[in-house]
Amino acid sequence: MSTEPEPGLAPEHAKPRYATVDPIMMTVDGQDFRIRERGKPGEYDFDWLSGPHHYGFGLSRADGSAMSLPEMEEAIRNFLAGIDPATGYLQE
Repeated sequence: MSTEPEPGLAPEHAKPRYATVDPIMMTVDGQDFRIRERGKPGEYDFDWLSGPHHYGFGLSRADGSAMSLPEMEEAIRNFLAGIDPATGYLQE
C-alpha cells in the first residue's frame, strides 16, 4: 500500500482559509491596514497594522461582489470612527 498522496482536488477542509490573491496594503488617515480576501468572493479581513493592539475587522458582502478601493477606504474610516482613543478598541 502506497503512502504517497493521490492526485486530485484537495477536499474543502484542506483548502487554505484565504484566497491566493495578494493582500492589499492601504493607509487611511495615517493608519496602516492589510486587507485580505477570504476564500469566498466578497469576504475580507482588515488587519489594523499600526493600531495599539492586534486588531481589525471583517466584512462580507451578501451578493459576493468585490469591493472597490474607495469602498475599502470608507469601511476603514467607519471602523476608525468607532475606536475609543483611550483604549484603542471599539467604543461600547
